[in-house]
Formats: sequence, structure tokens, C-alpha cells
Amino acid sequence: MRPLTMLQRALESPEHAARYLNRLYHSFAHGDDHYRNGVAVLGEDWDNLILLDGCRYDTFARHVDWDGSLDSRYSRGSSTVEFLRANVSNETLDDTVYVTANPQFHQHRDELEAEFHARIDVWKDDGWDDEYKTVLPETVAEYALSAAEEYPQKRLLVHFIQPHYPFIGSKTSFDKRQLHSDDERPAFWNEVFTGQLDLSAEEIRPLYDENLRLTLPSVEELLAELRGKTVVTADHGNAIGERSFPIPIREWGHPQGVYMEETVKVPWFVWENGDRKEYCADSTPDSRDRGDSEVVEQRLQELGYRT
Repeated sequence: MRPLTMLQRALESPEHAARYLNRLYHSFAHGDDHYRNGVAVLGEDWDNLILLDGCRYDTFARHVDWDGSLDSRYSRGSSTVEFLRANVSNETLDDTVYVTANPQFHQHRDELEAEFHARIDVWKDDGWDDEYKTVLPETVAEYALSAAEEYPQKRLLVHFIQPHYPFIGSKTSFDKRQLHSDDERPAFWNEVFTGQLDLSAEEIRPLYDENLRLTLPSVEELLAELRGKTVVTADHGNAIGERSFPIPIREWGHPQGVYMEETVKVPWFVWENGDRKEYCADSTPDSRDRGDSEVVEQRLQELGYRT
């Protein structure tokens, strides 16, 4: 999000004004373009990196009892775009295939100027679920296993959209399909933040947890099938009503530039399965970069982004 846009939103409501001031503090304290204490994921040792979008460390630790090693790390961003800018901008990643359910890379590809050997956009065409308005975890796992078979000598970066909104489990009285007409564009966390949607953390947290629980079987499938060293982590966390600082407003979602424990502390689960991969970092990209800009905008809006 650009500074001018942030300033414009600060004028919309007292909540946005307080968030804007908190962003200024965090920018001064931690870095003006990303969270400087975060891990540079591309420089870490892995054959397969699984990103759970918006997954908090504490939530992951409560629900996962797998064999392997669980630790925590801090992300370089509190949003997907910030994470991508801080980790892949201007990189030539010809040893890596990116399988993603999140359209944000495509939306910002000209700015990021990162080149993967191949990028597989699961959110396009058959990968998108029209009922839930998202990409379901089992679909991501299917695409990831196909990519692993097609590119056995490449590192695999797999980006699930859950536990990020929308909630794919229990139906709720505030489901966006009931709350909004077809031509209105919801931004779930923003509506909770500004009080347009009157929900408590106690109402939302079980749904967020359920989104993660519904995703874990697909992650386990990848851990069992992918060879080499696999790391499960997140691009950022997610606030659910915790207070930010220095102005102690309640935060919701994962606003860019707000570096709370809940928005940047992420899991770092390590699992090893068989022999490590032998990489072939060739310079001939497998380009599949296609996508109508209107489709991208629609997908992002249905995922709850305020575009």
C-alpha cells in the first residue's frame, strides 16, 4: 500500500488515523519498507517451503503435534505484498517453482521483477472454487504434487491461502455472501476494524482456527510425498483483536507495516523425508504468466483484500 493511500485512509475514520500513526512508529523503529528483524526465507536451507497465508505461530503450535522440529521465526512483512517485496524483489530464482493460491504476486509482478523458473497460479481457472470464493487447500496440494513431479530438480515454494479469510468451514451469519449484494466489494477485516461489522475476537477466532485445521491434512499430504527438507511457515500472521502500539487500538487482520507479535511471528516447522534434492538452476524460465487484470482484481476482492 502506497503512503498516499495510507494517508487517505487515515482520514476516513479515527481507527485508520490511529493505525496510520502506529505505522509511522513501526516504520521508524523497525524499517521503512519491511520488518528488518524478519527471516530472509530464500537464504534458508530447504528443498520445499510451504507458506500458510496469515498463519500465527501460537495457533499453529496449538493445533500441530507432528513429528519434526517446530520453532518460530519473524516474517519480513505483516502482509503478503510486504513479504514478497522483502524476499523476492529483483531476484532470479531459476532453481525455484512457485505454486501459489494468492494472486498478489501476479498483481505486483511488474514492481517485484522476480523471475521464478515457473510460476503456477492455482487461483486461475479450475483452481478457483466459486462456492467458497477462494482456493481450497486440497487443490493447492494437488497442484504442488503435480509440480514436484514435473520439476523434480527444482526447489518448490507452495503458497496456501488458508488460514487467510474467507472462512471455509462453518457457515456464519456474517458470511459475506449474505452480508453483501453481488456488486458490493467486501473487505472483511477492514469492516471489523472500523466497526461496520460488529464481531468479537471470541466469535472470529474459532473460525480462523478452523481454517487452519481444515488445511493441515493437505499440508500433511505434502510432507509425506515431497522428498527432501520441507519447511512449513507463513508469509505473515494475523491479529484478532489484540492491541497494537504505541496507540493501543485493537487490530484485526494483517495491515501492512504494523509489526505486532501477532502479525509477524510465524511458525517454522522442519521435516525431512528421504534424500535431498539435487538442483538444476537453468536460465530458461517456463513462462505461464497469464491472467486478465479484471480476474485478478475480482479474486483479491473475494479473498477479502481492499483493492
